[in-house]
Amino acid sequence: MGGCALLVAAMVLTTVVISRGGQESLRLARERLGADVVVVPRGSVTGVEGALLLGNATNTYMPRGVVDEVRAVSGVAQASPQLYLTSMANSSCCSVSLMFMFAFDPVTDFTIAPWLAENLGRDLQIGQAVGGSDVFVPQGDEKIKLYGYEFDLVANLERTGTNLDQTLFMTYPTANAMQEISQTEAKMALPVLTDTVSSVLVKVDEGTDRSQVAAAIGEAVPEVDAVPSVQMFSSYGDQISGVLRTLIVIVVLTVILSLTLMGVIFWMSVNERSRQIGVLRALGATQRYVLLAYMTEAGLLALAGGLAGVVLATVVVYFFHDLLVSALGFTILLPSALSLVLLVVVGLLVALAVAAAAAFVPALRASRQEPAVAMRE
Repeated sequence: MGGCALLVAAMVLTTVVISRGGQESLRLARERLGADVVVVPRGSVTGVEGALLLGNATNTYMPRGVVDEVRAVSGVAQASPQLYLTSMANSSCCSVSLMFMFAFDPVTDFTIAPWLAENLGRDLQIGQAVGGSDVFVPQGDEKIKLYGYEFDLVANLERTGTNLDQTLFMTYPTANAMQEISQTEAKMALPVLTDTVSSVLVKVDEGTDRSQVAAAIGEAVPEVDAVPSVQMFSSYGDQISGVLRTLIVIVVLTVILSLTLMGVIFWMSVNERSRQIGVLRALGATQRYVLLAYMTEAGLLALAGGLAGVVLATVVVYFFHDLLVSALGFTILLPSALSLVLLVVVGLLVALAVAAAAAFVPALRASRQEPAVAMRE
């Protein structure tokens, strides 16, 4: 019975953490965009989504002149370019194998620059960068060196559980300087990116429908895809929904099988102890006493198994987080300590409820047996 409770509690906790963590990571990613429309090279929406959400490498570039074409579209209030890069494999300045690098235009940017200014208190200068919590200056060095270029890491952001933790933020002038140095100093030179962008973030005029502006951009600039921000990461949203449906089916099957198995085990236990029940009843034990005794036993077994299950699920989710993200294909934002405690309680309550449901009928039958009949069996 304890093993069944372990499975139920572990599956419930894991399902809730994955579903809530995935949805929360999408919500934060959309908020971080801070734009109404995202413009990317045609056919590269999925690649850009993966770069922004997971920090995946992407070679999505388009001419910088696209920015001016987008600005000329009716309904566009602001447009600012962004450039996505990745470090070489196993860089010494990040605790992950590949670090995502994010360049923005300090003159026109209306999303990243204010956010960094709020956290840093000032604008970034050429040669300066801000890193996520997994980005650091290698021991013994004073600066981060990438592609032969040395950065001053002026600050680290708090851990978020998203790709921000392994992201290095810099301005376009800094990215251009790194590209130039890489031609002679790096083992692998960066391609010439001076006049290219990976995406253009658009803020529409107040009161203007962002979907209409996105459609107008797509017509005016044929070589791009313009996506309203509310539709960004839709493929990952569908993926999370699919995983959630699968997990719910698994949880339901686990509960049904556990309920059946617990019921059979408890029924066998009651039959084997019928003489003990008869003795208890003969000594004056009431039906209620017998029922409560068996239900308490079931609850204690379920609680012990449930505790083991939630501990196991917590260990798997926290210590194998990166493997889960890699296997599922989307970021999982881990819950806070308080949220985790609440989820643990939910998992235990479900395990207790399943155990109580499985034990109730056998316990009720045992409590209603006549002493003389029970002692003869």
